[in-house]
Amino acid sequence: MRATVLGVLLCLTLAQTPAEAAGKPVRLAYVEWSDAVVATNILKQVLEEKGYEVKAIPLAAAAMWQAVATGDADATVAAWLPLTQAAYYEKLKNRLELIGPNVTGAKIGWAVPASSPLNSIEDLKTKSAEVDGKVIGIDPGAGVMKTSEAAIKAYGLPVKLVDGSDATMTSALKDAIRQKKDIVVTAWTPHWMFARYELKYLADPKKVFGDDETVNTLARKGLKEDMPEVYGILKKFKLSIKDEETMMAENEEKGAKPSETAAKWIKANRATVDGWVK
Repeated sequence: MRATVLGVLLCLTLAQTPAEAAGKPVRLAYVEWSDAVVATNILKQVLEEKGYEVKAIPLAAAAMWQAVATGDADATVAAWLPLTQAAYYEKLKNRLELIGPNVTGAKIGWAVPASSPLNSIEDLKTKSAEVDGKVIGIDPGAGVMKTSEAAIKAYGLPVKLVDGSDATMTSALKDAIRQKKDIVVTAWTPHWMFARYELKYLADPKKVFGDDETVNTLARKGLKEDMPEVYGILKKFKLSIKDEETMMAENEEKGAKPSETAAKWIKANRATVDGWVK
């Protein structure tokens, strides 16, 4: 009888994931870029539906990678590879797990209004005055900024890369389009600005910005053993560029809340979500 009771208790314990048994929160690190906000909010709510407490931790890109490597965060779904955040990966790849892409067909580069006479990065050698000799950028630690600095050097451009944020960059783009002025901004796909405005990437014949990028999921070492259910969901978690850009555009509407946008998407894509959590 005692052996039977112990067997039942053992089965019940094994049926729980370690996270559920210990009551540990799942810590998701992310950068406050519009695509990462969308993905992290969706994943957070999916995990909460499974009974987990989830903490979303906004960090700069370098700190996000470091947090996963040190175990201060359990995972992130905002790692851009193979080029954008390659330096972080090379430095920390032995201290974390690269689960794999959650978005494919991503891209980084410089974008201009579709009506711009500029078609290639090389055009800025002789036409930089048309954009006041500036490329409008985001936070200085971002991978696209480091690659932009490399592009300026590789093409020998007489332009200045202006630091800022995603918000200041898109605000400058909005103002330029409204005033029908030309502008060059650091850009990446997926991003809501491509859903809202008619834009084009400048050709990059030297391939400084590389080819297609992927947005990847990272996990801390040991997550697979500590939180197997969470790990399984992370492995299956994937979004399309179209879905992300649509949600990003919705989040830019006045009064929009990313959590509500995520909940709406989950409700409309229940079969997809169910596939992640099975």
